[in-house]
Amino acid sequence: MPQMLTSRLTGPVSKWVVLGLWILVTVGSSVLASRLVDVQNNETSSWLPESAESTRALAETEEFRDPDAIPTVVVYVKDSGLARTDMAAAQADAKEFAALDHVEGEVVGPIPSKDGEVMQTIVTFDYGSEGWELMPGIADDLHEIAALDGGDVYIAGPGGQAADSAEAFGGIDTTLLFSTLGVVIVILLLTYRSPVLWLLPILCAGVALFGSQALVYLLVRFADLTVNGQSYAILTILVIGAGTDYALLLVARYREELRRHEDRHEAMAFALRRAAPAILASALTVTLGMLCLVFAEMNSTAGLGPVAAVGIVVTFLVQVTLLPALLVISGRWIFWPRVPSYGSPEPTRTGLWARVGHRISRRPRVVWVSTTVLLGVACLGLFRLDASGLSTEDTYTQEIESVTGQQLLAAHGLLDESNTVQVVSSSAQAGEVRTAMSDIDGLGPPDRPTVHGETAYVQAVIAHDVSSPQSFAVVEQVRDATHAVPEADALVGGGSAAFLDIREASTRDNWVIIPVILVMVLLILMVLLRAVLAPLILVATVVLSFGAAMGISAVLFEYVFGFEGSDPSFPLFAFVFLVALGIDYNIFLMTRVREETKHSGTREGSLYALTTTGGVITSAGLVLAATFLVLGTIPVVFLAELGVAVALGVILDTMVVRSVLVTAINLDLGGRIWWPSRLDRPGPPPEPDLAPTGGGAGTP
Repeated sequence: MPQMLTSRLTGPVSKWVVLGLWILVTVGSSVLASRLVDVQNNETSSWLPESAESTRALAETEEFRDPDAIPTVVVYVKDSGLARTDMAAAQADAKEFAALDHVEGEVVGPIPSKDGEVMQTIVTFDYGSEGWELMPGIADDLHEIAALDGGDVYIAGPGGQAADSAEAFGGIDTTLLFSTLGVVIVILLLTYRSPVLWLLPILCAGVALFGSQALVYLLVRFADLTVNGQSYAILTILVIGAGTDYALLLVARYREELRRHEDRHEAMAFALRRAAPAILASALTVTLGMLCLVFAEMNSTAGLGPVAAVGIVVTFLVQVTLLPALLVISGRWIFWPRVPSYGSPEPTRTGLWARVGHRISRRPRVVWVSTTVLLGVACLGLFRLDASGLSTEDTYTQEIESVTGQQLLAAHGLLDESNTVQVVSSSAQAGEVRTAMSDIDGLGPPDRPTVHGETAYVQAVIAHDVSSPQSFAVVEQVRDATHAVPEADALVGGGSAAFLDIREASTRDNWVIIPVILVMVLLILMVLLRAVLAPLILVATVVLSFGAAMGISAVLFEYVFGFEGSDPSFPLFAFVFLVALGIDYNIFLMTRVREETKHSGTREGSLYALTTTGGVITSAGLVLAATFLVLGTIPVVFLAELGVAVALGVILDTMVVRSVLVTAINLDLGGRIWWPSRLDRPGPPPEPDLAPTGGGAGTP
């Protein structure tokens, strides 16, 4: 960052101008930010890949069925057996269901099971496009009506699943925020050992979150950006975690400069000038990494890219403008009781990481080879990772009402009439299409075709859970059979077809986007470090760290948490966050190594960089790991797994890869790490850095 700009941002007068501008921005953004939760789109269309067959079928079936119609199943169960009075009461309930607002068509049932212990009533609601958000209230209305003496009532089917999903993400805007802030505050208190300093990073993280949510809200309203509960949760975690990381690095650099400069404005100008390039490189890496997600076929994945990118950009701007202004306004006392006085020695020179560096320097090759082998062994756990998808009953981390109701129906021989395969074809071949569907195992008898003009619609019930492998097999058989009908132009959709297409699109996204992100990260590192070998090594270490984190996570998921598998998009999401965020710590370390190499050589510079950045980067890693673990408070397996994997990967990056593996490689290769640059190699000396360093003016 240019010296003139840093001086103006932190000057005696300009600091107040910066503060005033951010106060105005925060007041305005807080109003818009509060509206973001209201414009979330958690309907199936917000997740489906646009090119998928189920998506195209959904568009074609709108003239035959209302896409906003939500079939809801009321499940009655009584272990002692249903009496005639119970059946009569359920029939009376059905009449009351029919009188509810926005009930579409006839109420079907009650339909008893053969063993006489379970019965179901199917009610279809149509509240328009907002019906999915209204389902929790509708489920409550059904519960108020339905009752079974000596038994239980469950709300299942798509309506019950929508209600449970809304409840799982209910209050996410406050619960997740306060949980994350609570964790970060505790870590900052332990890191700074100051009762007041933690307030400034938290305040700036809050400003960044409001600003990010406001900007995302505007993009939803005017640029047709899709935001769902998943991307909303990740935005909160990412902004607070990354914002706190940037704050830790800047504050550490500022504290270092306060020992060298008597005037705090001058100290901040130097700190910002030295720290901002590394923070910018980090923010740029994460931003571009997230934007790579726009190439995904999955709407939910593609929508997360711009949402996360906006969060990182706003966070960067806040932390390099508002935070420096607040620190300078506060003065040195903000560090109380450990105030960095002018001329005092830098404590990190004799700390833990100085001792770690000294031990690594004795036999660096042995250290990096053995560390690589251990991480490689951890990667073997990847063979236990099953990312083929989760059934409905395995999607949540706690007992869910709709899942229980679904299991009861299956256990007592009742089909879930709401899980159907829906086929549209040319009307002339409708009979042949129906015939082709007739002999498929697991598929009920197809209904008679409904014809509108030249298009026909055929529906049949699938006798399995909507997201189970058995249902996927049925959908594939239906597609093979109907596609083989000449000139039928058949499209197969429905809930199970949508889940199948999501799985296939996620697998495709994994193979396409992961290489794109790796190339992008590599190019950024080459520009930043002005070398080829060092970026290649850094990317390789981060990929190794990712494999180890995923391997260990897979073992934990199966043998500790008891999860039945992972969502197909889990590997991609974990990769994006682990690589984009994990490379940050290598950026912070290696930019400092490069800066120190100009004065003392690569080996000595590597040790000094580890000494001065070790504590702050470790703290930053702990903050980011803890914030992602907060995702586990949401009872959804995908988010719980993502939080665990990213947290584990970040810890490996900060404690093992950055501090041990990369440092050992630097010490072993020496100046060759900068190839083809001649930095620290025989030849003309590099241009001198005219800024005073005092032995440690590099970027943190």
